[in-house]
Amino acid sequence: MSCWKYWAKIKEIANDLEEYGVDSLKDINSLDDVDLNEITKKLDEIEIIAHDDEIDFDSAKHILDDDRMNKALKLIRKFYLYIGARLETDIANRIINSDDADAVLKDFHFYERYEGLLTNESKLANFKDKTFVFIGSGPLPLTLIMFYKKFACKCIGIEIQEDIAKLSRKVIDKLGLSDNIEIIVGDETSLKDIDFDIVMVAAFAEPKERVFANVWSLVDDINPVLVRTYSGMRAILYAPLTDKVLRGFHKEVMLLPIGNTNNTSVLLRKIL
Repeated sequence: MSCWKYWAKIKEIANDLEEYGVDSLKDINSLDDVDLNEITKKLDEIEIIAHDDEIDFDSAKHILDDDRMNKALKLIRKFYLYIGARLETDIANRIINSDDADAVLKDFHFYERYEGLLTNESKLANFKDKTFVFIGSGPLPLTLIMFYKKFACKCIGIEIQEDIAKLSRKVIDKLGLSDNIEIIVGDETSLKDIDFDIVMVAAFAEPKERVFANVWSLVDDINPVLVRTYSGMRAILYAPLTDKVLRGFHKEVMLLPIGNTNNTSVLLRKIL
């Protein structure tokens, strides 16, 4: 099916974001005063396009690579980053202040998507009794929580922002998982101080070239390196990883998203 049917809608969404005060070159905090439910509806509009599996990869590239869509894509991708962080922060604070933390966790907007991710990523490596490190764990370390519950592996998150790390530790403590999940403040170079088996790089870990160059220097060719990226029309949400960024790694397996999951899951191996 042609992707051109969405051309006008993408432009319309970008215009709506501009009316909220979102600018591709400026801070996005203008959205902080907008009701979370209202802007989540805008995310839903974007995901209808992203999840249209009738649009094949070649057709999607007609929009994603068109210079005339550059500004709209920048706005949408910036918004996607913002809404993801805000939804995580909101649910993290609700968990901390809740009498039923597990129920609140399952109320997270993307919870079912993470179950799809876990299904895919559990096929990429053997996590049981391994030490699993997640670079860019964020305010709601749901990846670590779900991997621990599923595989009972030792889970370590690396988070560069101290305040975000502090918030995520409170979430983990509230869920009763502090003995099983650790959050370290730092960047990907913190791997040098960890005895790990498996590394995963968050989709939003930045800057990409630096992150993957450092990961390459700190892993062995036997260590599975898992990454989350965006492919097909889902790349409207966030720019996909490029071969330039992943130089020095071999893409061993790539699993496309399940259902409404947004991420493509990839197993990398270091090339010596």
